[in-house]
Amino acid sequence: MTRGRWRSPGGTRARWWAAPWLAVGSSIFAIAWGGNEFTPLLVLYRDVSHFSAVTVNLLLGAYVLGIVPALLVGGPLSDRYGRRPLMLPAAPLSLAGSLVLAFCAPWPLALCLGRVLCGLALGLVMAVGTTWIMELSAGECDSGAGARRASLSLTLGFLAGAGVAGVLAQWGPWPTETAYLVHVALTVVTGLWLLRAPETRRSEPARLGGTLRADLRVPSVAHRRFRRVVVPLAPWVFGCAGSAYAVLPGLMRAHTGGLPIAFSALLTVLTLGCGVGIQVLGRAIDTSRSARASVLALVIIVAGMGLGSAAAAELTLALALAAAAVLGLGYGLALVAGLNEVRRIAGPDDLAGLTAVYYSFAYLGFFIPAVLALLAPRWSYPEMFGAGFVIAVGCLVVVGSGWRAHLPTVAIGSTAVAR
Repeated sequence: MTRGRWRSPGGTRARWWAAPWLAVGSSIFAIAWGGNEFTPLLVLYRDVSHFSAVTVNLLLGAYVLGIVPALLVGGPLSDRYGRRPLMLPAAPLSLAGSLVLAFCAPWPLALCLGRVLCGLALGLVMAVGTTWIMELSAGECDSGAGARRASLSLTLGFLAGAGVAGVLAQWGPWPTETAYLVHVALTVVTGLWLLRAPETRRSEPARLGGTLRADLRVPSVAHRRFRRVVVPLAPWVFGCAGSAYAVLPGLMRAHTGGLPIAFSALLTVLTLGCGVGIQVLGRAIDTSRSARASVLALVIIVAGMGLGSAAAAELTLALALAAAAVLGLGYGLALVAGLNEVRRIAGPDDLAGLTAVYYSFAYLGFFIPAVLALLAPRWSYPEMFGAGFVIAVGCLVVVGSGWRAHLPTVAIGSTAVAR
């Protein structure tokens, strides 16, 4: 893309906003917005609905109950039936989830349902939409453009949703409703735009005679590089994010000058903003010849866990902001490094499936805030962040030992076939 124009596969130039991947990216952005607008409101629900720390963190992680099934089913089925049929339901699901969240603030079970609906939508766009963007970006000179576009669409949606929700909840009218209604309008617009995106994978009649169980198999999961490099890194993606913008705001609640919701939104925006910044540099960091990006991500994560422990002990704004920034860098680089490893490992028939498995491992990290809240009566937060530091060092050793191990070597198109 140069000077506001992109070159189509036929060689003609068009305005950048006509790029086919952008319609898919906008839908990922909107649904990620809906997935993360709940996060800065955790402090609000503790004050308005009088929920405990365990309850709000369980509600934060509840949407993983929707994400993982949608990932594991939606990704492989889109490899069989096409991207569009599996992606189109995401916008209505996300819209329904926001409506439930907007009008059910006092009832935790209803909020849980809303979070699960948002999770189902997010799971579909992460598995199907990410793959769709990578396929729409195939053939470009920069082979990693698709993975970066997908991860940036996701992260920018998380960032904008949290930032807008935090501002509206702190200073706007109807603090528990307005942010969700803004998201409903955004979802309608981007859902209609998605209808313009071209299909990249047609339904394959030759495969339709197979069983559902066979369709859900993802052979590339057995690839040794996936198990040795991708799996140890993946849970840290959202483990970093959750630690930064779900755990730290609660700890700093009494030290924010009477603006706990705004400070929560600030930490979320800072975390994800740093994630966006390092993803932009992903092209220079990532390489197909080694695990350089994954190892560097874990080095940053180790530093972030150390700063998190210090912030939890000292409870100063400066340390909390520094920890959120470093954890955000770890989140962003880990996300794009994992997606690029998946793109190189997956065969042409299970790219969406392997992407779904990767994201499923990544979202395990979203339960970390709830686990820490449950363990808080026995261990202090500085101790638990310290334990995270030690575990991150262990993962760094594992991934570093696979620096050049089991690299995919056979390329087909823009993807590598696992060997």
